[in-house]
This record gives sequence, C-alpha cells and structure tokens, in this order.
Amino acid sequence: MIELKSPDELRRMQQAGRVVGGLLEHLKSHVAPGVTTKALDTAARTFIEEQGAQPAFLGYRGFPATICVSVNEEVVHGIPGGRRLQPGDLVSMDVGAIVAGWYADAAITLAVGAISATAQALLDTTRRALEAGIAQARLGARISDISHAVQQVAEREGFGVVRDFVGHGIGKALHEDPPVPNFGAPHLGPRLQAGMVLAIEPMITEGSYEVEVLRDGWTAVTKDRKLAAHFEHTVAITARGPQVLTALPQTP
Repeated sequence: MIELKSPDELRRMQQAGRVVGGLLEHLKSHVAPGVTTKALDTAARTFIEEQGAQPAFLGYRGFPATICVSVNEEVVHGIPGGRRLQPGDLVSMDVGAIVAGWYADAAITLAVGAISATAQALLDTTRRALEAGIAQARLGARISDISHAVQQVAEREGFGVVRDFVGHGIGKALHEDPPVPNFGAPHLGPRLQAGMVLAIEPMITEGSYEVEVLRDGWTAVTKDRKLAAHFEHTVAITARGPQVLTALPQTP
C-alpha cells in the first residue's frame, strides 16, 4: 500500500533530507586519491551524529556500515573498507539518515581526480537521467513515466540501465511501496498523487546492464566489470511539482 504523507510529515522528512543533502556535500571534500572507503564511512557517521540524526543503513538487514561506497565496476551496496581511491576512479556514495523516525536517502557519483572521457560521459548521463526522472514526478503522471524518462536518457547515449535494483517509496521505513524501476514503457503503474515520496535512483552502466552480487552478500558489480554510476534523490510529489528533499546545500 502506498502511504501518502501529510504536509506536516513532509516537513519532518525534509529535516532528514537536509541532513542527507548536507552529508553528500560534506563528503565531496573527503574524496581524493589515497583516501580509504572506510574513511569516507567514518566521516559520514560523524556528520550524521553531529546533526542529531541516525544512520539509516547501519545494521539494516545486517549491513555493516553507515554508507554504501561503490568504486568503478561496483554498482551499489559496496561495503567500506581498506580500499584506497585512485586517480581516475569513479566513487558512488549512497547515504541515508533518520530524523525523528523519518527517512531520507540519496546518492552521488564523484570523479577521483582526472577521469576518462567515457567515465565523464557516464557520470554526466546518469545525473541527467536522474533529473529527467524527477521532472516526471508530477501530479497525474504514472510511476513508469519516471522509469521511461531515465531509460531514454541513458540508452540514447549507449549506456545500460540496471534492472536488478530499483528506486522505491520512502517515509517511516527506508523501503516502502511503490517500486520505481529505471526502465520500462511510459504511462503504466500507480498514478502519482500529492503526498507520495519516492527515492528515484538511476544506476547506469558503461556496458551491459547485467550485475552480480559478490561473496560478501552485498556488493553488486557489473558482470562485464565495466564502469557504473549511481545518482539518487528523495522526491516528494506536490501540487507545486516535484520537491527534492535531499537537495545539496546551495553554495554562496
């Protein structure tokens, strides 16, 4: 069942969203050659706790870290550890926070130093795919209008769209109905209503969209070991249009 949030509940979710958006901006300054993925996780946990919030991922279904950090061919759910970022890497960070029982969830992919033209195109395309999906998150549209918009942007540039992991509703739980695929024909699925809140999250690949999960039970990688990128925002459906609850702070 799809839960519709009241205006007051959306304001509470926006508080969690501000923590998540602030965290993504904070992590940007920590991404550099030589930094370990564990150091990014430690910085994230410190930031979340300093905001009076709770990590959304730590312990979720047994996940052992505060954030997911996925590098290059790792698509999503990478477990932070001793791996050091190298020049030319793509690093995706998926983060979540809880404030007063309400969740927010977002992700960003960043370049580590100078990257290849292909990597830059993948990063830019995935960002544009998210923007295209968000633009469809308006009253009267349907879930698959978001999906179709994401797929069109990605495949127009020759990239793959992951099928095995999708976006989702979010609110008092990290994952709620409805699922939000990043592919499919338009004009299908539930109609978007005011008060729905969706985590829209394109996961786009350089090559094949097929993925596999490593032995750790979490880290999903591209089967062909080509690059992947991941962008995500928590978005509320409102009468005024889509409201991005996890927007990064505006720089002065």
